Amino acid sequence: MKQPTSPITLPPQPDPAVQETSFEPDASPMLSHHRNDEESAPNYGSVPRASPTSTPRPAPARALAPDLLRGLLMAFMALDHTSLMLRSWPHATAIDGENDSALVHEWNRPAAYVIRTLTHLCAPGFTFLLGMGVVYFGRSRTSRPPDKRWTTGQLAWHFFVRALVLTAISTIMGLAVSGGKVWFLNMVLFSLAVDYLLAGLTWMAVAKTERLLAFALLKVLPLRKKDDVTEPLLPGPQPRLHGEEEMAPDVEIIRAADISWHIHNVFLAIGAAVMIWWNIWLSPTGGRCGVDPTPRLPGSDWIKIWFYPIMDERVKSGFPPLAWMSFAVLGLLYGRIILARAWSPKAITLGNALASLGFTLVFVFARIFHVGNLSEGCLSMAEHQQGGDQYLASVKSFFYLTKYPPDVAFWAFTMAGNHLLLALFGALPPLFASKAFHVLLVYGTSALFFYIVHILMLGALSLPIIALIGREVSDPFTKQPVRGVDQLWGFFFSWGLLLAILYPLCRWYGGFKKAKGPDSIWRFF
Repeated sequence: MKQPTSPITLPPQPDPAVQETSFEPDASPMLSHHRNDEESAPNYGSVPRASPTSTPRPAPARALAPDLLRGLLMAFMALDHTSLMLRSWPHATAIDGENDSALVHEWNRPAAYVIRTLTHLCAPGFTFLLGMGVVYFGRSRTSRPPDKRWTTGQLAWHFFVRALVLTAISTIMGLAVSGGKVWFLNMVLFSLAVDYLLAGLTWMAVAKTERLLAFALLKVLPLRKKDDVTEPLLPGPQPRLHGEEEMAPDVEIIRAADISWHIHNVFLAIGAAVMIWWNIWLSPTGGRCGVDPTPRLPGSDWIKIWFYPIMDERVKSGFPPLAWMSFAVLGLLYGRIILARAWSPKAITLGNALASLGFTLVFVFARIFHVGNLSEGCLSMAEHQQGGDQYLASVKSFFYLTKYPPDVAFWAFTMAGNHLLLALFGALPPLFASKAFHVLLVYGTSALFFYIVHILMLGALSLPIIALIGREVSDPFTKQPVRGVDQLWGFFFSWGLLLAILYPLCRWYGGFKKAKGPDSIWRFF
């Protein structure tokens, strides 16, 4: 059977809303007399396909829950960065903690512990939504009319350019923030850039191999005798069945594509698990305090920067891209499932709630059975001096997380939180959500713009605020006495002021961005 040379060159897909790896039931008029359930039938497969006579339907309204979640995470991120700029408290739930095999002796103040725990949702949530966004983006660009549909090369170039832009912004901001002392400062953008590129290339590869596998399955799956639909739904020559040149029945195509879709989803899920576990495998101590470190990676920063945090004088990278790639792969998987068919809001909400419960169980398992933690034997507070299970000694101990790099417990906890928020936002009536949480929508649809501007604004606001209400505090990093704002009222006032200033700016940028073409570089922001 002759294989299509590229999934991007197929005829137009009738519904840009469905799964980007989809064999959607055809909307062609010549098939309408065979079935009347086209609108609700499941959609599977690698690449959208339809009859050349199909007419694309309008795309659905933009999903609110992901944008609301992204907007809330932006606000949480601003909390975290406000504490840094104002030198309010140490940047961890435990003093000098959250690093692989870091021995800790003191908890942060209660308010700081809660705020920092909330902000743990940010980086995983951003990376997860990035992976989901790749699916939506790729699906939209490959569902256009033939004269506007993107080729494989155009998609790859877009992913590369966006990664390059994010890396450039990260480098420039690092030089500016450090006054040129740090040549490369990866606060998170470099990780997002690389993960975006890898997620995009992964999506393209899956779209190709999923279709190839579906065609291969058509050759080996037994033909069902009772199929009454025999018209071809795939363009081009069909496979030989039972020794004759026949046209593959619709049910057989759907079945083959269904199996291929599920197989690829299983491999994505396994890949996500492996990618978070390699943070445990690559740990020099295996995540245990009191163990002599054994290097698992070459000493060169050129290699370490991809897998493990680096804090050299000239290169500082707290977010190695491959250590966070698991979250992007989960986003790819989630996007594929969400766009697989026209799920009802209740079904999506229930699915997110069940996913949250599943990740919660993984987190509890990691804590109770001491599997997948990078902080084994590392808690040495007063409540741990009596011996016993360190994670069960207190509530703070149970929820203490290692972020640099993320361990399995961190992965499960943060994904449980993000899926729970998606479930809560998804349960709200769209009209109510769009009005009641309009501010979050404004932030969430201008995320990179928000990120860049909020760093600049914090730098400008922190100086007069510290001068007006600051007092002597201990620097969160150097431990030297400096002037800062550690009063809760001053901290939350500064955070609220920052968000208030950012709202009209992000709203203006949202309008500016919408006025540009869908392929404009301004859409990156």
